[in-house]
Amino acid sequence: MIRCLAAALAALLLATGSAPSSAADGHRLVIVDQDMFGPGGSNMNSVLMLLQAPDVDVLGIVVSSGDGWREEEIAQTLRMLELVGRPEVPVYAGAEFPLLNSAARMKAWERRYGPLVWKGAWTDSFGGQPRAEYHADPFLVPPLAAGPPSLKAQAESGVDFMIRTVHAHPGRVTLWMGGALTDLALASRLDPGLAAATRELVFMGGSFNPVAADNSFADEYAHSPRREFNMLWDAEAASAVLHEAWPRVVQIPVDPTTRTFFSKALYAEIGQAKTPVASYVARFGEGFPMWDELAAAVWLDPSLVKRSQKMLEDVAAGDGADYGSTLSWPLGRGPGLGEREVEVVQDVDVPRFERLTVKLLSAGRAPAR
Repeated sequence: MIRCLAAALAALLLATGSAPSSAADGHRLVIVDQDMFGPGGSNMNSVLMLLQAPDVDVLGIVVSSGDGWREEEIAQTLRMLELVGRPEVPVYAGAEFPLLNSAARMKAWERRYGPLVWKGAWTDSFGGQPRAEYHADPFLVPPLAAGPPSLKAQAESGVDFMIRTVHAHPGRVTLWMGGALTDLALASRLDPGLAAATRELVFMGGSFNPVAADNSFADEYAHSPRREFNMLWDAEAASAVLHEAWPRVVQIPVDPTTRTFFSKALYAEIGQAKTPVASYVARFGEGFPMWDELAAAVWLDPSLVKRSQKMLEDVAAGDGADYGSTLSWPLGRGPGLGEREVEVVQDVDVPRFERLTVKLLSAGRAPAR
């Protein structure tokens, strides 16, 4: 009988691709969905923080277009995992394109309402200068500064991986979204029970009334405080996701990130550790606000949050001047179209956040599980 049970369990693991240990040992389970433009920068740093957390199991990384094109981002992700010594972490292909939005639609929108500062993979110039990283071909993978990867992405699609893995661990998996919500909208339409089967949704995106910082990215929301890129890239997907039956939704918008910046001093401090992760982060460090790092840190340590507020929320779709803008209402006073309650992080303990970031990105590999 024992031999039969063991054989059955082995067959189940081969069929699902999921190990039972994390579901039983108290570790927090997370699926990461990110537009992994790199090398280095906020996208990569945030995922490395999640990988470095000793009580977290990253079940997989789903990569979709956003700041860059998916194919290039997948290559960057695979190479990053090689360099930091985490080749066992599976990488899956998410959405190459938004549900409806496109470069042509964005250009038409800009002709009506004025130029955007940042359009992600569609950004051909920045700060009045041609952008060196820009290429119009979504399937082109240019030479990588970090070198080409030898690892390969999984054959299974990112959307199918999400659905399968959430149902393998009902009520236990956090979906952590650092980019657009396209993959999640697709997964939710394929599986209407997905949202209810998760533990929670945590996403970086949206904007309310941020205090503009002294950097070029702040030019946009200084005059359009409700607009934010992750929602703008695929506003239709964001709106759909915010109407799903999530047990809990936590949002880290632009607002609390304006007091953050990944300075040269922080990179230098991390680089002194000379661990594989620290060496990667310091080598490819970029000086930007710590958008996604903060989203990772708040999930890892909720005590960093100094102020938050629950509200109803949606994202403006269509083709109006408010496309991609965050819409919000007090609880009980929304339009009644299925908006979900969202816990919006509004302020954080920045010094403690910086210390946590340095600690995680300086450490050696989290203990094997």
